[in-house]
Amino acid sequence: MPELKLAKLPDRTPVKVTLSMMPELHDRLTDYAAMYREVYGRDEAVAELIPAMLAAFMDSDRVFMRRKVSA
Repeated sequence: MPELKLAKLPDRTPVKVTLSMMPELHDRLTDYAAMYREVYGRDEAVAELIPAMLAAFMDSDRVFMRRKVSA
């Protein structure tokens, strides 16, 4: 079968993760969500921001990305 220009899409089924955090971190995340609302005019729950924050952090880690690409 010929390959299409668009590769097969990866699995996009969300994975639910439960985590515990110190109250101070939760307060900081809540403050961040408030600032996000001020800057972008959109109210987003902390739980919606955390995955994007983690992805941005990991994408900005050059050592991690270099090792991931070479693997």
